[in-house]
Amino acid sequence: MTALVMSGCSSQFADMTPADAQTHVREPGSYLPVHDLPPDRDQAIISPEQRAKIEAELAAARDRQAAAGKDAK
Repeated sequence: MTALVMSGCSSQFADMTPADAQTHVREPGSYLPVHDLPPDRDQAIISPEQRAKIEAELAAARDRQAAAGKDAK
């Protein structure tokens, strides 16, 4: 039943597209560039000290939330 209802609406939706809408033309047999790699980053990688500090802050926040969750029960 739903298929009949939806099939009747599809022609109305097709008429609602703007006249200047671009059509997506694909070349037959063309593949997506899955092996293209992104360019190298310009930013420096986080230093091990900064990483350790961030991990410690996250662990402390996790522990505070776990303790607050136990107190709420």
